[in-house]
Amino acid sequence: MEFPPKPWPVGEAEQLEPLVRRVLAANPSPFTFTGTESYVVGADGAVAVIDPGPNEPEHIDALLRVIGDAAVAAICCTHTHRDHSPAAAPLAERTGAPIVGCAPLVLSDSGPRSDAAFDTTYRPDRVLKNGEQLSGPDWTLTAVATPGHTSNHLCFALEESGALFTGDHLMGWSTTVVTPPDGDMAAYMASLDKLHGRQDRVFYPAHGPQVNNPRQLVRGMIGHRRQRERQILRLLEGGVGAIEAMVPQMYKGVDEQLWPAAGRSVLAHLIDLERRGRVSRIGERWTTND
Repeated sequence: MEFPPKPWPVGEAEQLEPLVRRVLAANPSPFTFTGTESYVVGADGAVAVIDPGPNEPEHIDALLRVIGDAAVAAICCTHTHRDHSPAAAPLAERTGAPIVGCAPLVLSDSGPRSDAAFDTTYRPDRVLKNGEQLSGPDWTLTAVATPGHTSNHLCFALEESGALFTGDHLMGWSTTVVTPPDGDMAAYMASLDKLHGRQDRVFYPAHGPQVNNPRQLVRGMIGHRRQRERQILRLLEGGVGAIEAMVPQMYKGVDEQLWPAAGRSVLAHLIDLERRGRVSRIGERWTTND
């Protein structure tokens, strides 16, 4: 998907439905699209903030303008990549709100994505497990565990409207990077299956436009991943055993600066295939067992 024409609504409150407002951070990149989208949930009394985003004063000030005089019942994070959760701590300091959501996670190796390094400042007051809820005067959010992009990834379901805040698990503008050692393709596929079994009305991702046909998108993403797996197996059968040789053939037409991240997703597929007994590796080379 191409970038939409500017101006983008950076720092503005976009009313998506009665209980949901969206605020765009000024951190665009080839991996974040137009930037991280934070959400303010609730209309009266206390609100929740989902994915407060990067620790940028202008974005935090924008969130506070949107919150206005409302109390903040919770600051919720889908996962702890640094384009999602670092604003949680300073926002909590200014509002007195607890940080609620995913578990803390810090790894030294997050792959080639400079935007995706883990947030070392994240300190949740409460970690939500799958199915646990938090609520305000006019809203209820349910945690939906969706590991794969990261092992600690959560989505949040807004029970009153049928909306699902999908973080980086599903996005309308691009596929999700799954990068080992923490990213896990088998877990990601299982999480896709889990969402396909739900009846969400709309997806609100952390990057890109809202998704008005959720189950269709999930089916498409499942099919896309299965197609990538078949591509890998065909390349291995043809004697192409190195990831750096696979990526140019698999991602023709994709900006080459995205190839290192694409290679991490290829690695995630290969690790999954290895665990299933379909492929083997010797050093940096892979072969099919079929």
